[in-house]
Amino acid sequence: MGEGWDSTATLVGGRWVERRPKRAEVEALLRREAAVLPWLAPLLPLPVPVPRLVSADPFVARHELVPGGELTTLNAVQGKQLGEFLLALHAVPAADAVAHGVGPAPVPLDRFRAEVLPLVPDQADLLDAIEAAPADTLVHGDLGPEHVLGRDGVLTGVIDFGDVHVGDAAIDLAWALHSTPPEFADAVAATYGVTDGLRERSLLWHRIGPWYEVLHGNDNGKPEIAAEGLAGVRKRSSWF
Repeated sequence: MGEGWDSTATLVGGRWVERRPKRAEVEALLRREAAVLPWLAPLLPLPVPVPRLVSADPFVARHELVPGGELTTLNAVQGKQLGEFLLALHAVPAADAVAHGVGPAPVPLDRFRAEVLPLVPDQADLLDAIEAAPADTLVHGDLGPEHVLGRDGVLTGVIDFGDVHVGDAAIDLAWALHSTPPEFADAVAATYGVTDGLRERSLLWHRIGPWYEVLHGNDNGKPEIAAEGLAGVRKRSSWF
């Protein structure tokens, strides 16, 4: 099935997905998913993984395959579905999420200021705005086309909750409002009831996305990834 920044995924028997951390610190994220998603899944209108631990050493988590594949086209029906999904997710009381082990996810602002900002010194205001964003909502935290599944023109599931945390609701709207066709984005916004403030903050989160890519490249000795991230930082800054 492939791998992401943090974990690998292997399809077993055509039915089960086994995930393994690529780094020691990622194990805690997968453990959190296994603790949170069995509680959260019944509250959501689309299927999500419901993992369980099958091995402690080496660490392996397994869940039933969520149907569908990565989206290749986007339409208004899917946008409405995603808006409904986010309404349900964001309506979950943050206190309940905290009781199930979900906490905040601090943005690495010190590293952004040290490693990225010197290359784009005109974007200090972006970091100040992100620092001031609210953190009062249960969010997926990494909602993009690789984590929203579909088939035959409808959505079939949402995967990869490794970044789930209590944060700003606008982070989950960043991709949906700013990197999708108008018919999809408009349906998300109408269904969710996006306010001007949410829309403005979602653009901030969309702009900050490539900053993480720069850090990822730096951390893993991959200057080409850092360069791609920096190009994204500059491109998205031109939208503001």
